[in-house]
Amino acid sequence: MARFLLAPPVVICLRLMERTASCHCGKLVLTCTGDPAKVSLCHCFDCQRRTGSLFSVAAFFPRERVKLPAAGAKAFKRPSASGRDVSFHFCPDCGSSLWWEPERLPHLIGVAAGAFADPGFPIPEQAVWAEQRHAWLDLPLPAHPRNPVRTAPEG
Repeated sequence: MARFLLAPPVVICLRLMERTASCHCGKLVLTCTGDPAKVSLCHCFDCQRRTGSLFSVAAFFPRERVKLPAAGAKAFKRPSASGRDVSFHFCPDCGSSLWWEPERLPHLIGVAAGAFADPGFPIPEQAVWAEQRHAWLDLPLPAHPRNPVRTAPEG
């Protein structure tokens, strides 16, 4: 008769990665838990004007995984290139744009990827508003002429 040895159960406890983003002067700090739901690069003229650069890179996290600063941020609400409002939150002292809340995706918070100051941060999975991209800028990402329409999950 064969005997089987049973090993004691193994309990694995996985802790989600915590990332901290801050404005340039450090007055505003937010914490994100886990991996971003998506990382996207945007070429729209609004993002070019907002960042002073050719594009912005946003890391979108589920709202419940973002701990926002209790106070101190200033907000600016404007229509996005897609036509829905977005509220941008920035530091009143140094002017850094730290996070935004897109009306069309209320379950997500966008965080400026550069605010994490992490060279190992995940690469964007896509570029949006490529029709407004500077012609000499060529990036190795799937590109959409505009922003593919995604809305809040149902339920």
